[in-house]
Amino acid sequence: MPIFELDIDDYSFPSPIYAREDGLLATGGDLSVDRLLNAYANGIFPWFNEGEPIKWWSLNPRFVLFPEKFKARKSLKQKIRNSDFEIRYDYDFKSVIKSCKTIKRDVGDDTWITGEMVDAYTQLFYAGVAHTVEVYENDELIGGLYGVQIGDVFSGESMFSNRSDGSKIALYNLCKNAKRLNIKIVDTQVYTSHLHSLGAEFVKREEFLKFLNESYKNTRFERWHSF
Repeated sequence: MPIFELDIDDYSFPSPIYAREDGLLATGGDLSVDRLLNAYANGIFPWFNEGEPIKWWSLNPRFVLFPEKFKARKSLKQKIRNSDFEIRYDYDFKSVIKSCKTIKRDVGDDTWITGEMVDAYTQLFYAGVAHTVEVYENDELIGGLYGVQIGDVFSGESMFSNRSDGSKIALYNLCKNAKRLNIKIVDTQVYTSHLHSLGAEFVKREEFLKFLNESYKNTRFERWHSF
């Protein structure tokens, strides 16, 4: 399959069915709010490293987590029950995305959250499209995640932990409050063994896109509120 080159003045995308076997669909364009909205509405997301052209992906199969299938170990539930964690939503987006950018990871390339990406997703947050779940202990941010919501689909972009299980606690609360947040699918996009252990699974891209298309009418661009 050819790799499509996007026009800087045209926010449209080729159909995801034209993505290569590895999921790469197109390069170029920009990270404007309008282009990102169109991308996520069509099951496409940007993923590239510093110094590379913008790359746009649509994987098949898609790796997703149905909130009701989240697997919380007994030890995690005990930690949550026995600790005084505070969960905040959309409280400090900049701190969350910067923590995701700088956190040291055990495996993989951690350079994909570029400065350009930080600026772009911060604008999505101001537009009411990007969201965070934040975990605090003694008023200190110890873990969290951010992502983009289109309709009933929340596309998780990145997580971080400054203390053990910080990101798991954030994901647990995202799934626990999924109905209140109007989320039916958490799109984790790329397979990891960690997410698989928490209940994420593969679905065919065709099924994912059908659900995304049907749920798009439920899109509401507004901030989340703590419960």
